[in-house]
Amino acid sequence: MFAPFANAKGAHARGFDLGPGFRRGNGIGVAALALAIGLLTTTPTFAAEPAAITLTASADAFPLIAAGKTARIEYDQTDFPGAIRAIQGLRDDLAALSRTAAPAKDAPVVIIGTIGKSAAIDALVASGKLDVSKVTGQWEAFVQQVVENPRPGVARALVIAGADKRGTIFGAYDLSERAGVSPWTWWADVPVPKRTDVFVAPGANVQKPSVKYRGIFLNDENPALYGWANKTFGGFNHAFYERVFELILRMKGDYLWPAMWGKSIYDDDPMSAPLADQMGVVLGTSHHEPMSRAHVEWERYGQGRWDYAKNSEKLRQFWREGVTRMGSNESLVTVGMRGDGDEPMSEGTATQLLETIVADQRKIIGEVTGKDPAKTPQVWALYKEVQDYYDAGMRVPDDVTLLFADDNWGNIRRLPELGKTRPGGYGVYYHFDYVGGPRNYKWLNTNQIERTWEQMKLASDYGANQLWIVNVGDLKPMELPTEFFLDYAWNPDAIPLEKLPAYTKGWAAQQFGPDHATEIAALLDGYTKLNARRKPELINEATFSLVNFREAERVEAEWTDLEKRADALRAVIPQAQDSAFFQLVWFPIKASANFNRLYIATGRNRLYASQGRMAAKAQATLVQNLFDRDADLTRQHDAINGGKWVHMMDQTHIGYTGWQQPDANIIPKTQIADPTGGWGVALEGGGETLPSLTRWGPQSRWIDVFSKWAPINVRPSVDVPWLKVAKGRASNTGDVRLEVSVDWAKAPKGDHVATITLVDGETKTIPAPISNPDRKPAKGAFVEAGGLTAIEAEHYAAASGGVWKVIPNLGRTLSGVTSYPTTSAASTPGKGGASLDYLVDFEKAGPVDLTVLVSPTLDFRGGKGLTYAVSLDDGAPVVVNSQPDQSDKAWNKAVADNVRSQTTTLNVPAAGPHKVRLWRVDPGVVFQRLVLSRGAVAESYLGPPESVRAK
Repeated sequence: MFAPFANAKGAHARGFDLGPGFRRGNGIGVAALALAIGLLTTTPTFAAEPAAITLTASADAFPLIAAGKTARIEYDQTDFPGAIRAIQGLRDDLAALSRTAAPAKDAPVVIIGTIGKSAAIDALVASGKLDVSKVTGQWEAFVQQVVENPRPGVARALVIAGADKRGTIFGAYDLSERAGVSPWTWWADVPVPKRTDVFVAPGANVQKPSVKYRGIFLNDENPALYGWANKTFGGFNHAFYERVFELILRMKGDYLWPAMWGKSIYDDDPMSAPLADQMGVVLGTSHHEPMSRAHVEWERYGQGRWDYAKNSEKLRQFWREGVTRMGSNESLVTVGMRGDGDEPMSEGTATQLLETIVADQRKIIGEVTGKDPAKTPQVWALYKEVQDYYDAGMRVPDDVTLLFADDNWGNIRRLPELGKTRPGGYGVYYHFDYVGGPRNYKWLNTNQIERTWEQMKLASDYGANQLWIVNVGDLKPMELPTEFFLDYAWNPDAIPLEKLPAYTKGWAAQQFGPDHATEIAALLDGYTKLNARRKPELINEATFSLVNFREAERVEAEWTDLEKRADALRAVIPQAQDSAFFQLVWFPIKASANFNRLYIATGRNRLYASQGRMAAKAQATLVQNLFDRDADLTRQHDAINGGKWVHMMDQTHIGYTGWQQPDANIIPKTQIADPTGGWGVALEGGGETLPSLTRWGPQSRWIDVFSKWAPINVRPSVDVPWLKVAKGRASNTGDVRLEVSVDWAKAPKGDHVATITLVDGETKTIPAPISNPDRKPAKGAFVEAGGLTAIEAEHYAAASGGVWKVIPNLGRTLSGVTSYPTTSAASTPGKGGASLDYLVDFEKAGPVDLTVLVSPTLDFRGGKGLTYAVSLDDGAPVVVNSQPDQSDKAWNKAVADNVRSQTTTLNVPAAGPHKVRLWRVDPGVVFQRLVLSRGAVAESYLGPPESVRAK
């Protein structure tokens, strides 16, 4: 598990000492991360980081690998089978790191075991040589400690002691990972680096999880995971799940909701569930599969309708068989009920019926297990309409975990009241993948770890720490966010906001080493940011504007930049890393870039056809080529590493018309213009007059001159000497883009309308409005230009009255800004309140519309929307609800756009500089952008580029 920072609250910090305020622990090789940021030296200081990993020997360090030879690992055969399996995994990992087969008989000794199950560990505890006071009795805790003279004849040993089975498992895998073995060695073909020397510093490293149950949900797994698992393992059998279980454990996870559409981990292969228990993974069933029975099992064995009001006897019998089959295997039993096929159970809020169901289920649990049902861990998932039952007053016994859910799009719907506790605790069910409205999103990773951090920090702050589970879909290609989710669940305090930007860099170093970690991290963060703007499945030919703000060109340029950098890195990384680089970096960038180009080309084709452009035909050809390229990229993915991942990219993604995926990718329809001859023009903005050229606005405007099926050679001229027209490169038919700009040093002050004349047989004239105001904007102010000002929330002039934090990379354009702590009560905006000031130099007095864009966070406290306030200068604040419309239509738009926006009109008293102020009211609001406009803003998806800031 990669978790870059130690628990700031603990006395036993973990990892390598990277300097004040920076701790690396709980995860991958500290050496890898330290090398990645240039801080690993040949003379490390161990005092701050006991049991840190270093590649350099010191007098007191324990040699895990020395001169290419590994330490010898000892364990007790009476230990848990799952612990022994992990210990043997560590042994294999050390052999892979050192490239040696077996340690020498006189090699240094590593002693590993579970307290109470290992005689060697218990003897060290009894002798006082191993202090386990901080782990004994603690869930999944472990200590790694260099012990002097552990027994006669052994001068020093590395000892790993687990408080329980998984404590030992995590202690072994943690050491392996910190030494350099990625959890994704098998699942993403990450090569194991060669280590000649690996040493463990003196001292004790104590770890335990913050969230009790931490897991993943394999879901929406057809066709990709389904096709791959059948081809690779012959189905979702124990051989498949053995790989899944080990991956979870290597990332310090402990819980799984198994694949469920047409599948049952219990029924498909009777060896799978016992293997989970043996290896140490707690099994559950998803939010709509009660009593340890898979959804498909009712189809296979159920009698009658899935309706408790009409078929309760048969359902109780069905559930009793599930609990009986579960046996003594460690499990977390889902209680409650939804309708058949993950649908609502009834039209209304059937609280009384559902309370009866839960009571009957608990009675079955008690009868089958022969013990108080409170002794069997249970969870009630408040998913979709089930939360309505909770809101209507339905309650379950306090020992049942209440699992709150997000809205399927990464926005947590509800959290517990501050300070309110219950024995069963609270948890969160989160999504990286989803089937449902407004559109499935299943193809590629579209999840920013910054957004996951921001939402799951809310969960941690509000005490939802009993269970975190995330829907990862097919598992691949969700490698980065999956590991981040589990790392953050292990220890949220270890990844504070200040350290969040280093996470991806450390993760890149874990997979590929330090040499290119910075560049790879930038690629990973870059493509997830672009994909998170709008899920690919929601993009179509009209998403990005072809005529306003050069939006489509900007989007294409961003993807082209990522592609070039990915290609350049792929050309220089070692060949052994190519398969991993292809899967984790290169393919998602190339496939996403191609996808965006495909729909932009489709949009151009249809625009050009409507304009009669001959070039519509070329765009239609480009659409076909890009569609074919998509299939070719999938074939390349199928072929990597000898076809190991065939079918894993089978998910359809082109041709959506509704929420459900198409059966096959469908090429967008294209058109060809009728051949009419002659030529035409198209202006930026789509009108007949160029958008205004203003001194402080965009420095050029464009005119497309195009052929209508005849060669052209248009000659431009202007009627004023300070207006400039530059011709771009002409196509083979003479199509050309003209860039119109102004020599501001020579242009007269004031507003003017110049004329551009185009001649080629016929003559066309184009008005070009010019505005060169006689003013000097205030230093540091964003300058209104042509009635428009756009500001990134991060670029405030002043912050007051609270702890404002920038969440880098979050959101659609630059970043997010929010206030902490999130547990504060709502504030009254006004003097002394927390606020952000933005300095704007306005062109004139009068009304201005202020549109504030915020992340689509829901009111997790159960209110009617999160609020903030806006004001101008020292005017009275106006409170704004970020979610005034609670309808499904409004929600669909918010999650599709991945932003919410509300507009308030402000009255500017005079031209010149003024303070636009955002006030904190409710916690949890994340500001992304501000747009001030006089009248409607030209249509686009991302909005206008940020305005000029006067120097």
